[in-house]
Amino acid sequence: MNQSSNLSPLLQQSSTLEAASGEGCYLVDESGRRYLDLTSGIGVLSTGHCHPTVVNAIQDQAEKLIHAQYAIVRHSPLLNLAERLDGLTPSRINSFFFSNAGTEAVEASVRLARQASGKTNIIAFQGAFHGRTMGALSLTSSNAKVRHGVQPMMGGAVIAPFPDQYWYGWSEGRTTDFCLRELDRILVTQSTPEETAAIIIEPVQGESGFVPAPAAFLQGLRERCDRHGILLIFDEVQCGNGRSGSYWAHTPSGVVPDILVSAKGLASGMPLSFMGASRELMAKGWPGSQGGTYGGNVVACAAALATLDVIESERLVDNARETGRFLRQQLEALSGLCPIIHDVRGIGLMQAVNIVDHDGQPSPSRAEALIKACEEEGLLLLRCGVHGNIVRWLPPLIVNRQQLHEAIEIFQSACNRI
Repeated sequence: MNQSSNLSPLLQQSSTLEAASGEGCYLVDESGRRYLDLTSGIGVLSTGHCHPTVVNAIQDQAEKLIHAQYAIVRHSPLLNLAERLDGLTPSRINSFFFSNAGTEAVEASVRLARQASGKTNIIAFQGAFHGRTMGALSLTSSNAKVRHGVQPMMGGAVIAPFPDQYWYGWSEGRTTDFCLRELDRILVTQSTPEETAAIIIEPVQGESGFVPAPAAFLQGLRERCDRHGILLIFDEVQCGNGRSGSYWAHTPSGVVPDILVSAKGLASGMPLSFMGASRELMAKGWPGSQGGTYGGNVVACAAALATLDVIESERLVDNARETGRFLRQQLEALSGLCPIIHDVRGIGLMQAVNIVDHDGQPSPSRAEALIKACEEEGLLLLRCGVHGNIVRWLPPLIVNRQQLHEAIEIFQSACNRI
């Protein structure tokens, strides 16, 4: 029997590759063939595959202690990581709860917001992806397939328009103004400030195709939250930890959230996420509302500390900004040569291209064929978006220009073939 038949058929891989090992920006399959991996495990591998500093930290920790359940005992990697994050996050974010995945951290943020405010509703935005557990899923609208067959969703979740100017076909300013007006309308027609606990947003939407929220929009959210006594939650699960070219994607806007959520690139592949808030806000949560068997695992915390060391010592935030700018220039130049590329969007090392047919309509079949053609030439990329027609570039933060140039050549060749 084929071993793959023992896996759930509902979890489908985007490639046919069976990985055997990895090093830096490359995956190696069972036959020994190398692939340039610009998926980073969906943005998890910020330091690339098996960075020696991270591997050594994991090995050293595993020899001493593998699991120390943090509802029972504390351990130094956990305490040290919380202290490091205190220095990396905005000043009002100085208390941290750790869990395994982004969706758990989002759930924790919703619980805290509701308990601290005494209010019920959470406003999220069209196109957001916050997770697959029921609370986070109720705030997710990136694609209907993740919600199919599991309705009804959690009560109190309200979806507002997100300022995606490509979708609306307007300028950034007009799109921002429209979406803020629609939010104001929601606050008087669907979810009044008296019943709205929080507004949650990805500063850069991930699964919808790497769409940054304009600074003016984030500033507008902050003003409304302050005026109405609503908490502001930033979900930086995918766009945080240096990927945007700033350590946090929200930083250039000058806006500070009340609650910050992150995961993915934090621990270079080990499962770890966090939800951060001020000590005062965190203390308003109810006793017993935070917990979990594996959250804050000692090996994962050790990997996170090593990851933060690498990000700092190798100046990976600067590299994400500089190589991200190079990648954007290359993709924009390519869009002028390849009619199937209709739009380039993103920030830092999260860039995406919109693949269309001859009539300019979204073409998921072409995007899928493009991904497969790239894989045949040794390049791994991912699709996303409402229609599945957006190809996203999500390299490790260690990627260099030569590797991106190699990837662009493969991508252009694939575009010309389909």
